[in-house]
Amino acid sequence: MAFQGEHGAYSEEAAYAFFHEPITTQPCTTLKGVFRAAEDSVVRFGVVPVENSLEGTINQTYDLLLQSALQISGEVKIKINHCLLALPGVKLSDINKVYSHPQALAQCGGFLDAMHASASPAYDTAGSAKMISERGLRDAAAIAGERAAALYGLDILQREIEDDSENYTRFFVVGKNDASPTGKDKTSIVFGTMHKPGSLHKALNELAIRGINLTKIESRPIKGTPWEYHFFVDFEGHRNDKPCSEALQALTNSTTFLKMLGSYPRSD
Repeated sequence: MAFQGEHGAYSEEAAYAFFHEPITTQPCTTLKGVFRAAEDSVVRFGVVPVENSLEGTINQTYDLLLQSALQISGEVKIKINHCLLALPGVKLSDINKVYSHPQALAQCGGFLDAMHASASPAYDTAGSAKMISERGLRDAAAIAGERAAALYGLDILQREIEDDSENYTRFFVVGKNDASPTGKDKTSIVFGTMHKPGSLHKALNELAIRGINLTKIESRPIKGTPWEYHFFVDFEGHRNDKPCSEALQALTNSTTFLKMLGSYPRSD
């Protein structure tokens, strides 16, 4: 299982939460690296963040799904509990700089303001913890999870420092194939429409008239075509269910482009 970041990252926690069994994980520096590892069969699956309940969509994940032949085979949601981590013996008053992923820093903005510490963006939460440990930084801290503290020998100075306790991230599990029907499924697609009035309404109506519940819609700019967009859509049901298969067939006639991203068991 490939994930972006260092061991102890929230993406790795999501992988463990999804499989509920011992797995071998492989850290990758970038999200693109996660996709490449699964595409090249270095790993069977990759786990990638797609949406945070506070900060919104991870746009790069959608762009990579559009470009890749990989399919979504599962989703998992985990609660994000940010901790402030530092070397043993370091006190809160010693810290003047805090490292973490930009989203984690944004989610803990109120806490950082109260600390009067400067925020320093890094590529990963757990990677920030690893850096502080390896460099022996005693005037800095990292925002990461509890597991990162244990892995890199850091103390937890404070737990749950996020501004909003209802902080969840949704992850996709991607691989060469999607999943078989379970009776509790979701399907993800991406499509384009004609650039004229009513085109998007016509496309979405193919779901509505069949009683299919739309759970998410996200637009992304079409590269090289300013002010035109692809639409990423999640809806309830499996692509093999009759209403869904009929809707997908009808969508081929009401869209300029349609790509199946996968059907998979939905996460509660």
